[in-house]
Amino acid sequence: QVQLVESGGGLVQAGGSLRLSCAASGRTFSSYVMGWFRQAPGKERERVATISRGGGSTNYADSVKGRFTISRDNAKNTVYLQMNGLKPEDTAVYYCAGSTTGLTYRYWGQGTQVTVSS
Repeated sequence: QVQLVESGGGLVQAGGSLRLSCAASGRTFSSYVMGWFRQAPGKERERVATISRGGGSTNYADSVKGRFTISRDNAKNTVYLQMNGLKPEDTAVYYCAGSTTGLTYRYWGQGTQVTVSS
């Protein structure tokens, strides 16, 4: 089992950048596929980016390709989401999540708010 705590959210102007961090507890972090998800008010949760256990494979939603970068440091039990060129439509609560299978994400953080002003 892994516990996840996100940080790094905040208010930023359009075009700005933020880096989200997700710290994981436990000694088996490297065995989890990790992902970042987001949910805006009145909208369904959206998968933003995922990263493989070793970090060698990543996937992104079309809406963030070229602007966001997911990475992980298994020695620090942390996954990151670097967000550049932020747009007002990126405003949402961002969650990190862990999966043992890469299909179903069972472990979730509490979320961090990202607000992009126009």
